[in-house]
Amino acid sequence: MSTNHSQEFLFQRIREILPPSTSLTDAISEILHVSNDSAYRRIRNETPLVLEEAKLLCEHFQLSLDQVLSTKNNSVLFENIRINNQQYTYEQYLTDLTGLVHHINSFNEKEIIYLTKDIPIFHNFYFKPLIAFRYYFWMKTILKHPDYVTKTIDLNVIPPEIEAMSRELLIYYQKIPSTEILNTESINSVISQIEFLKETGVFSSAEDIRMVYDSVKETILHLKVQVEHGCKFLPGEKPHTKKTNFNFFYNRVVLGDTTVLVKTGETKTVYLNYDVLNYMVTRDVNFCNQCDEDISNLMRRATIISQSSEKQRNIFFGILLAKIEDRQKKL
Repeated sequence: MSTNHSQEFLFQRIREILPPSTSLTDAISEILHVSNDSAYRRIRNETPLVLEEAKLLCEHFQLSLDQVLSTKNNSVLFENIRINNQQYTYEQYLTDLTGLVHHINSFNEKEIIYLTKDIPIFHNFYFKPLIAFRYYFWMKTILKHPDYVTKTIDLNVIPPEIEAMSRELLIYYQKIPSTEILNTESINSVISQIEFLKETGVFSSAEDIRMVYDSVKETILHLKVQVEHGCKFLPGEKPHTKKTNFNFFYNRVVLGDTTVLVKTGETKTVYLNYDVLNYMVTRDVNFCNQCDEDISNLMRRATIISQSSEKQRNIFFGILLAKIEDRQKKL
C-alpha cells in the first residue's frame, strides 16, 4: 500500500469510529495539536502525516499501525484495560465503561453482542444487595484493596458514588440493541463467590447471605421477563413502553471466555475479558471480522429464546433458578 493510500485508509477508519456528530477535522486538530486548516490538509492528503502523527492517531483510536501500513504479519494490536487500585481505580473503570457505552449509544446503527459464561456485568446492577456484594467481592478478592483485607460485608454500606455509577452504566446499556449468548454455567460464578465468602466468615449474618441470594434470584427473574418481551427495561418499568432491542440465546455448544463484539456503523470492536473485570480491546479488522463470523456460527447452533421458544426459555431459566434455590435451602 502506498503512503498516500495508507493515509487515506487511516482517516477512513477514523471516520468510521467517530460518532456522526463529531467533526473529523476537529478531532484530528485536537489530537495532533494543529490548526483545523492543517488537519484538513492531512485529511485531504495534501500534507503527508509524519510517523509520530500516525502513531498518535493509531494509539488514540486503538488502531494497528501495521494494518495501516499494510504490513503482512499475524500480530493483532490490543489495548489493555486493567484495574490496579492506584493509577486506575474501580471508580475510573466504571466511569470509562459508562463513557464507552454512552459513545456507542451516540451512533444511529449500533449493537452489542455479548458471549459469556458469567452474568454480563450490566445485570449485576439492578438491586442494591447484589451491587454491594459484587463491589465488596471485587475489592477484597480480585483487586485485593488494602481497605478490604479485614473488612466484613455490610450490604447497607456502599459508596454512594459507586451505586450511582453502577446504575448509570446499566441505564445506558438498556438503550442499546443487544444480543446476549449465555449458558447454564452463567450463574455458577456468583454462587461460588457467595459460598466462598460465606466459608471465610466475612458475612455479618445468615440474613445477609439470604439477601444476596434473593437479589441474585430477583436479577435472574427480571432477566427472564426481559428475554420474554425481547426488550431491556429496569425493574418497575413496563415492557410495553420499550422498543424491541434484546435478543437472547441459550448456548449449549461452547463454554468460551467472555467476548464482547460491538458494532457501530461500519466499525467492529472486540473486547476480551480476563481476570473477572479486566479486558483487552482491538479494532483490528481481520480479527474482528473473524470473531463476528465465529459468534454468528455459534448463534446458528444455539437456541434463541427471546420472544419465542417458551419451553426452552423455561428450561434455561429453570436451571439457573434451581441452582440458586438449592443453595438457599442449605442456609
